Amino acid sequence: MLNALVTNLAAAEGETPNPLIPAWYDIIWSGLWFIVILIVVWKVALPKFTAMLDKRSAAIEGNIAKADEAQKQAEAALEEYTRQLAEARTEAGEIREAAREDGKKIVAEAKDAASSEAARITATAHTQIEAERQTALVSLRSEVGSLAIDLAGGVVGETLSDDARATAVVDRFLADLEASEKAAQ
Repeated sequence: MLNALVTNLAAAEGETPNPLIPAWYDIIWSGLWFIVILIVVWKVALPKFTAMLDKRSAAIEGNIAKADEAQKQAEAALEEYTRQLAEARTEAGEIREAAREDGKKIVAEAKDAASSEAARITATAHTQIEAERQTALVSLRSEVGSLAIDLAGGVVGETLSDDARATAVVDRFLADLEASEKAAQ
């Protein structure tokens, strides 16, 4: 209705209104409402909006600081892990070398023990062989002696009853036999 009244007043003056230029009362009312809305935005919405932006900015900066700290801690942990890994590798190398040395010592000790055991067994065998040889030699002498005495008694036709004499004859015979074997070799 107001618009109709304004239009009638303008028509009464005989002028045609310009559609690009608003009427003076429209400018006043629009300006008044613009100022009211500007004051409300300036006093109410803008402080809330800046407080929200400051809060978000602080949260983002805090998160960035936390992320930087976490990254520094991760780098420190990685350096510590790398250092421990290098130490473990070094220690493993030392243990491996010590095990090799111990293995060499054990093998050398086993060889020495085997050599000494072989020497002991060889010496025991030589001793046993020598003892058996001596036993066989004594047994052979007594058998050869008794056979020689029996044969000599058969050739001579009488028995040789003197043991000392018979033993001396047998010993001389065997010594001559051994001497002839040594000369043949």
